[in-house]
Amino acid sequence: MNVQIFIPCFIDQLYPETAFNMVKVLKKAGCRVLYNDNQTCCGQPAFNAGFWEESKEVCSKFLKDFRRAEYIVSPSASCVGFVRNYYGKLFDNSSVHNNVIKTGERMYEFSEFMIKVLGIENVGASLEGKATYHDSCAGLRECKIKEEPRKLLNNVKGLEIVEMHDVETCCGFGGSFAVKFEAISIAMADQKVTNALATGAKYIISTDHSCLMHLDGYIKNKGYNLQTLHIADVLANGW
Repeated sequence: MNVQIFIPCFIDQLYPETAFNMVKVLKKAGCRVLYNDNQTCCGQPAFNAGFWEESKEVCSKFLKDFRRAEYIVSPSASCVGFVRNYYGKLFDNSSVHNNVIKTGERMYEFSEFMIKVLGIENVGASLEGKATYHDSCAGLRECKIKEEPRKLLNNVKGLEIVEMHDVETCCGFGGSFAVKFEAISIAMADQKVTNALATGAKYIISTDHSCLMHLDGYIKNKGYNLQTLHIADVLANGW
């Protein structure tokens, strides 16, 4: 199976090891992993900031870069959710509308692809300790991902998954929201981290590094003993 990977801007710049770990897992699962080095951004930052025309230019490039992809897999539910749910608004009643629909149908978040397409729940990973899982807003609400990451994590040897209180509540990041409404954003991070710590977990795991980056900043500022991990980094561990 040929898989084209899309690596989000912030993972490319700040967490490249997560991208390499996703590739490692996909290859172990039997996929032929391809990377188009012409790829840039999905267009979401400009869109969320209100610059729709500028975003459309970036989105048009994305469509061209991945027009021949059999499957597009990304370690970010946020980017996947944007392509699936908002490209249609930008390109409604246009010549590329059908291509937009097909691209959204071929694009998957990493854990979703592992379960729904490959049908793999156990990759042979191991990690000792207790962990809690954070549902990102994009994963839960835009990609409808709930059980997929949990199935994969429940098959990680040595890892105990404990659900936190109010698990579906936003962490407070929201891209530019964290900048424009800093106090509210920090209060939401405090609530999320407090609930995670109450489980006794050593790790907080998610499909989205954007959420984890926000939470990690708060955790380090407070000096808490809690480590953030992307699910791809967990699944690539121990083998």
